[in-house]
Amino acid sequence: MEHSESAGTGLLLAGRYRLAESIGRGGMGKVWRAHDEVLHRVVAVKELTAGRFVAEADRLVLHARTQKEARAAARITHPGVVTVHDVLEHDDRPWIVMQYVDGPSLADATKEAGPIVPREAARIGLHVLGALRAAHAAGVLHRDVKPGNVLLARDGRVLITDFGIAAIEGDSSITRTGELVGSIDYLAPERVRGGDPGPASDLWSLGATLYAAVEGNSPFRRSSPISTMQAVVTEEAPYPERAGALAPVIVALLRKDPDQRPQADEAERMLLDAMEGRAPQSAQAYVPTQRIEAEELAAAAPGTTTPLPVPYEEQLAGPAQAPGTAHAPEPRQPVPHPVHAPVGAPPGATVPGGLPPGAGRPSGGGQSSGGGRGRWRPALLAAVLAGLLAGGAVFVAMTQFGDKGDPTGQHGTKDPSQGSSKDPADDPAKGDVPAGWHRVQDPKGFSLVVPDGWKRQKDGDQIDYTPDNGKHRIRISIDPSPDFENPYMHVLDLEKTLKKRLDYQRILLNQNTYRDQVKSARWEFSWTEKQEFPGPRHAIDQIYYADDGTEYALYMASPEESWETTREQFDVVTQHWQAPGGQSD
Repeated sequence: MEHSESAGTGLLLAGRYRLAESIGRGGMGKVWRAHDEVLHRVVAVKELTAGRFVAEADRLVLHARTQKEARAAARITHPGVVTVHDVLEHDDRPWIVMQYVDGPSLADATKEAGPIVPREAARIGLHVLGALRAAHAAGVLHRDVKPGNVLLARDGRVLITDFGIAAIEGDSSITRTGELVGSIDYLAPERVRGGDPGPASDLWSLGATLYAAVEGNSPFRRSSPISTMQAVVTEEAPYPERAGALAPVIVALLRKDPDQRPQADEAERMLLDAMEGRAPQSAQAYVPTQRIEAEELAAAAPGTTTPLPVPYEEQLAGPAQAPGTAHAPEPRQPVPHPVHAPVGAPPGATVPGGLPPGAGRPSGGGQSSGGGRGRWRPALLAAVLAGLLAGGAVFVAMTQFGDKGDPTGQHGTKDPSQGSSKDPADDPAKGDVPAGWHRVQDPKGFSLVVPDGWKRQKDGDQIDYTPDNGKHRIRISIDPSPDFENPYMHVLDLEKTLKKRLDYQRILLNQNTYRDQVKSARWEFSWTEKQEFPGPRHAIDQIYYADDGTEYALYMASPEESWETTREQFDVVTQHWQAPGGQSD
C-alpha cells in the first residue's frame, strides 16, 4: 500500500523519532508512542491521517492548523497542558511531537472502570480548569474540551491535550466559513448556534465532561448529529444522579446562556468544595428553578390548584413541607460529606455518606434560563441548519460520535434513554424473521438472520455463515480500533491493494447513513477469482462505525451467476442485523 510505511512500527521520522505502538486515535489522526533517539526519551507523535485523503487546498489548511496547534500550546505555560516539542513533515503530511503521558484518557478510564466518584471527578475538574485558565490568560481557547482530551497520568497528574482547533486572539481564522469543528455533544450551545465562543464555552464543555465522568455517558449525545445539536441547544441534561456534591457545579456550568455560567475563579471555589465533600452553596445561585408556563396554568381545571415545582436548590437541601399540611416542616439536615465509593458502582447503589441516586432530581428536569420546556422549535432548527449548510459545514472529530482516544469519541456507549426516537416495534432488526431464514446469536455477541441451512465457520479472524464452505458467504468483520477516520477512507485504502492483485471493478462506493451512524459506507465490486472458487465473482459490503468507535463490516459474496439472489439476501441481512448487546446499531 502506498502509505503502509506510516501504518507500521519502526518508522523513523526526521532522523530521530522512531515509532513504537499506536496508543490512541481521534477524528483527525492517530497517536503513537515513540522514542526520541537524540534526547533518549519517550514522546508521543500525532500522525495527521486526514492529510492522506484531502485535496491540495485542504492539505494546506491542515498544515496551517497543525502549526496553529503548536503555536497555541507553546503560548501556554502550565503543568496541566501537554507540551508540544516539535512539528515536522513526512509523507507530505504534518506530524506533531508531544510530551508523552503514561496513563489513559478520561474517556478510556470511564469506559474500562466505570463512572468516576464525585470527589475524584472534582479533583480532575480542578486540574483541567487550571489549565484552561492559563490558556485563556494567554489568549487561547481550547474549543474541544471532552473526556478524550483529558489525560490521567498514573502518578496522579491531570493534563489536557489537543489544541488542534484552538483559537488564538489576533490570528487570522483558518476555519472556513460555516465550518463547525469539535465533538458536537461537548460543544457549547452558542457554538452550535453559530455564535462566537469565549472562555465560558470551554467551561460549558468542562461541565459536560464532568457529567460524563460521574454518570458514565455524555449528557447530550443522541442517535444522530442533528438530534444531538437539538439537545445541546434546547434540552436540559438529565440531573446528574451520581454526582453528589458535584451535581450543582455541573448544573451551573451547563447553563445555556454563557452570561449565566460561573466565571473560572468562582467555578474553582465550587470544585474545591465538591472535592472536599461539601455541596457548594454558591452554585445554588446558578441552578435554574423550574417554571410552569402561562398556558399550562390556564389549562388547569377551574377550582383546582396547580402546585409549583420545587426548585433544584430546595430538593438538594431535603424534603419540604407537603402541600396542604398544617404542621411545620422537619428541619433540613445538612448534606453529609461523601466518601470514596468503588469506581463503577452500579446505578442503584447508594454512595456512603452522600446523596443516593435520584436525590435532588426534579420531576420534570431543569429548565433553560429562558424558561423553555425542552421543545425543539422548528424555526430554530431551520436557522441552525441554514447557518451550517450555507457555509458547507464539516464536522471534524465527531466522536464522535465515537470519539476515540473520544478521541475518545469518543468511547461512549449508547444510552437507551437517549437513543433513537423510533418505537422498538418499528425497528426492523427486531421484526419477524422471513420465511426460510432463522436468527442466530453469534458467540461474538452479535445477532443476525441467515438462510436455513447456512452454518457458521471461522476463516482466521473472520466469521462466515455459508451453505457451501464459502462459495456463497455472509462475512462479519469487527475491528474495535480501526485505523481510519471513517469507512469510506478505509475502502479507498483497500482498493489500492485490490487493484494491484485482481481485475477489480468498482460498481458502487458511497458514504451513507446506516442505523443512524453517519460514519458509514456501502461498497459493491466484482472481480475474477483464480484460486478459490474460480470464475467471476461479485460482492457487497456495508461498513459502519458504532458509537464506541468499533468498525462493523457486513459482507456478502457469491459467483456472478447467482448475484441477483445474493443481492436480495444482503438486504435481509442488513435489515435484521443486531450489534453486540442486542442493539440494532
